[in-house]
Order: sequence, then C-alpha cells, then structure tokens
Amino acid sequence: MEVAKRMKAIPPYVFAAIGKRAAEKAAAGVDVINLGIGDPDQPTPKHIVDAMHKAIDDPVNHRYPPFGGTPAFKQAASKWCKTRFGIDIDPASEITSLIGTKEGLHNIIMAYVDAGDITLVPDPAYPVYQNSTYLAGGTPHFMPLLPERGYLPSLAAIPQNIAQKAKLMLINYPNNPTAGVCDLAFLEEVVAFARKHDILLVSDLAYSEMTFDGYKAHSIFEIPGAKDIAIELQTLSKAFNMTGWRVGYAIGNQEAVKNLAAIKSNIDTDIFRAIQMAAIAAFEGPQDHIALCNKLYTGRRDLAIKNLRKLGWSVEPNKATFYMWLPVPKGMTSNDFSTMMLDKCGIVVPPGTAYGPSGEGYFRISLCCDEARLQQAFDRMVEHAVYFEPQAAKV
Repeated sequence: MEVAKRMKAIPPYVFAAIGKRAAEKAAAGVDVINLGIGDPDQPTPKHIVDAMHKAIDDPVNHRYPPFGGTPAFKQAASKWCKTRFGIDIDPASEITSLIGTKEGLHNIIMAYVDAGDITLVPDPAYPVYQNSTYLAGGTPHFMPLLPERGYLPSLAAIPQNIAQKAKLMLINYPNNPTAGVCDLAFLEEVVAFARKHDILLVSDLAYSEMTFDGYKAHSIFEIPGAKDIAIELQTLSKAFNMTGWRVGYAIGNQEAVKNLAAIKSNIDTDIFRAIQMAAIAAFEGPQDHIALCNKLYTGRRDLAIKNLRKLGWSVEPNKATFYMWLPVPKGMTSNDFSTMMLDKCGIVVPPGTAYGPSGEGYFRISLCCDEARLQQAFDRMVEHAVYFEPQAAKV
C-alpha cells in the first residue's frame, strides 16, 4: 500500500533510530549512558503534582475542555508573562493552549505554509522546523548558525528573492542544540526584517528559564511592535520539569493565534482540563525550583567542561540550556563519532546532522543526568581513548 508522498519527503526521526540502537545495546547487557535526550531528570514540583491529584478527582474535569484552553489557564499564563517578561498578553484573543510546543510548531507551519512556500529555518535546529515544512509541501531555506557569529543567523546573507518569498521565519533562543543566546538587539533586527518582508516570525522560547551566569532570556514581545508580525510558543516542559505532561501555549499576533487555534480545533480536543489546572498551580505557585535546577545544571556543565578540556576539547561555559554543542574529533563525521561513542563507550550522543546540514562535524551532549553518572561517561571516554586531539591522551 502506497503511503502519501509527503512521508517520503521527511527523513527517519533520528532520535527514534538512536533510541532503538541504544535499547539493543542495553538488551545485550551494556550499561548505556544516555546523554542524548533533553528531558529534565528532576521531578515535577510537588505543589503542581498535588494540584493535579486534586483536579483529577473532580468529575467536571473529565469532560472535554474548551478549545484554546480554559479562561483560568489563559489568564494565569498571561499573568506569568507579565511578571516574567513585562509584556501584556490579552488572554481572550492573544493566547491559545498547546499540547506541548512540538505540536504547536508543526501546526503553525501547517496553518501558513502551502506547497512551494519557503520557510527560513535556523541550521542546526530542532528537527520539527524543517520536517514540518516538508510535510506542508514547503521548502526550508537554511540559515547557518556558526560559532563565529555566536550561533546567530546572518539576515544579510539571506538572498533578497528568498526573503521576498518566505512565509515564516523560525528562531529559538536560548537555542537547541547549540546553547546559543541572543540579546534584545538581535530580536529588534529580526522583528524589523520580518516586518520589511511581510514574514510571520515564530519564536520558540522553550528554554527561557534555563539560564546561567546572570543571563536572562527575552520574549520577542519585549520588542515594540512585535505583535504585528510575531507569534511565540512557550512551554512548561523545561521550566517546570513537565515534559511528559504536554502543556504549553502560544501568544502574540491575534490573527496568527486565531489561525493556529483554528487548525488545532480540527485535529485535537485540547489539553486535559486537570493538566491545565496543574499548569495554573505552576504559574501561580513557588518558583524556587527554577533556581535549584539551574544550580544543578551549572554544576554539571562545569564538571563537563573540566573533563572535556582534559580530553582536548576547547569549551567555554554556555549561558543557557542543558546542552553542549561540540566538534567531533578531526577526521570523523558526526555519524562516525555518534556510532563510535555508543559502540565503544556505551554512551548515547546524537550526531549534529540530526539537526540540519550545518550540524555536520558536531555532536550534542545533554546534561540530564547526575554528576556521578556524567563523570562515569567521561571516565569511559578516557578508558577508551576518545580524545579530541591525540596529544590530549598525555595530559
């Protein structure tokens, strides 16, 4: 039976393939250390879980929720945005709920991209950006994120004919996978660019609270006039250790929010109401777990930097996310290195090519395990002589 042509346009989801190979290794008795997935290892804060327990016992929450989120959920999200970013979001017209931002990213692309349309996609990037563009029949134009530019795209390098035809531009800061960050000046630049070329700017702000060393992430709506051309997707996944709960929201331009909500109303029935009530507890309750988790991540980051430098890598501290974006040893491809790390060391690290063409020559480490386990991974690299430079073995 022939599948739709769109299925042939997307590559296999690399993380599923890596997970399968890792499971095979584990089944064969290998103690696999997974440094691949970006999933917080700390529990969801107790006050959020308690709110869920209470809500789930109330029969009113067992019925279909309202499309776009309950008024209470949207009001709580709007207040949180005001407190955190100083921005005003109308809960009635400028916000819609999401079953996690992954589906929100896919659906905003499906709402705006037709066959032959162009999206401006960072490279490397979260794979959904390019794959959902392909599923919509569009073509991604890759904007390279290079270390010499601090992993910010060069808007001046986008050809004029591409800019004029583009429907969407996607940005993601703090960035997955590079851990790059941006300032307000960069956000002003992308807002001006999107306005000039009549492009819908999509800001993926998944890692806004995972920041270190005094850096604070910004919302696109801190830029005056951004609501004219932008929509921003936010999530409770990383900030509140709620990846499995699948709860997020989109804010911004009324028309874009309305169109996203319209496409969602045709394909899902929104977030379980009890989860929305737990999310309200997250927005309105204690926020001290954020600083606690960030302290854990910085400790792991510093441990990783110390070990990586001994192994020959030149590493500077990242200011956000729990990722490290690193070059593979000379003479190896990204896939070569990823395969070798699993086969030789029993360590999962995704190849940079999983995130786009410019990812070749890199791999990503996720700091979602405790320091003892992380140290064990680096000890295995020493044991199996996995160095960036051969001379590092003498250090």
